Parts: sequence; C-alpha cells; structure tokens
Amino acid sequence: MSVNLSKGQKVSLTKPTGGTLTRVRMGLGWDAMKKRGFFGKKEQEIDLDASGLLFDAAGNLVDVVWFNQLQSKDGSVLHTGDNRTGAGDGDDESIIVDLTRVPANVSTVVFVVNSFTGQDFTQIESAFCRLVDETDNSEVARYNLSGSGTHNAQVMAKVARDGAGWSMTAIGAPTSGRTFDQLLPAVTPYL
Repeated sequence: MSVNLSKGQKVSLTKPTGGTLTRVRMGLGWDAMKKRGFFGKKEQEIDLDASGLLFDAAGNLVDVVWFNQLQSKDGSVLHTGDNRTGAGDGDDESIIVDLTRVPANVSTVVFVVNSFTGQDFTQIESAFCRLVDETDNSEVARYNLSGSGTHNAQVMAKVARDGAGWSMTAIGAPTSGRTFDQLLPAVTPYL
C-alpha cells in the first residue's frame, strides 16, 4: 500500500510482512506544460535531471549518481538513464538503490531534481517522485513535486539509515541550480 507523503513526512522502509526493503527505485516523472503559440499549443522540451547524492554521517559527499555518472563507484546505486523531454507516462528517470550493498560509511542518500535546461517549475506539470520496492514493483510512497514556482530545482527526498533499517523522508525544498553540485548548499540542512 502506497503512502502519499507531504513535505517533511517520514515513512519507514520496513515491509508490512516484516523485514526491510532491500532494493528500492526512486522514480521521477514530469510533463512539460504546453506553450501557446501562433498555431495553437506546442510541446516544449524540459530536461529534468534526477541525481542521488551519497553522504556519510559527518555530512561529507561520498559519491554521486547522475546523468554523467550512471553508477556509484561501489555499484550499489544505479541511474537508469537521462530523459531529456519528460515524454511518456510513468517514471521518466529512475535511480535504483540496493540497500544491502550501500557501503556502511554512507548514512544518507539524498535525491535531487534540477532543470538542466533552466526552465522553472511554473513550466512543469504532473511532477512526482515515488519510491518503489524493486522486489515486487509495488509503490511504497509518492510525493507530488508540482508546487509551481520560479525555482528550477528541488531537494526531493532522502533515504537514511534508521537503526537497523532505512526510512524515507519527503523534503520538497525548492532551490535553484542546473547540476547537482550547484544544489549542495541547499541539501546540507537536510542531512
């Protein structure tokens, strides 16, 4: 059963039947708003990029997965590829995390999204991120990102070690930047 998260809400990644999730997918989906033109409405292309930032307990960036590095150095986190338009239904970009293989020194994986082409969120509709249990493809949690605004990036959510297991927290903090490294100052308060 999926949980619709609101900003700041946290959900445990313990399975309802017991045990914890072992492999999760953070899916990002969006549609570009159609622009009015002389000959009617026209599709525009908006390149949103999802990135997974791996931090240690001291808040140091250990590794990053994004469109220029599709796999973490240890292989525990995998980006499935860059979608430059948002075309299609469902997840447009995905990051898969094998929680059993995440190195012990990594305490948090933060997911961010940014508009590489620079458009702001007033031009994006139906944007969401969701966490899926990769073992059975069931949606665990969903967070709506479509709060329009003049920001072109957002700190979406984080998956963090929580005792013996993991938990997910919806963040939804608007910020600006065209690549993950420009978003690091906005990520720091959520570690």
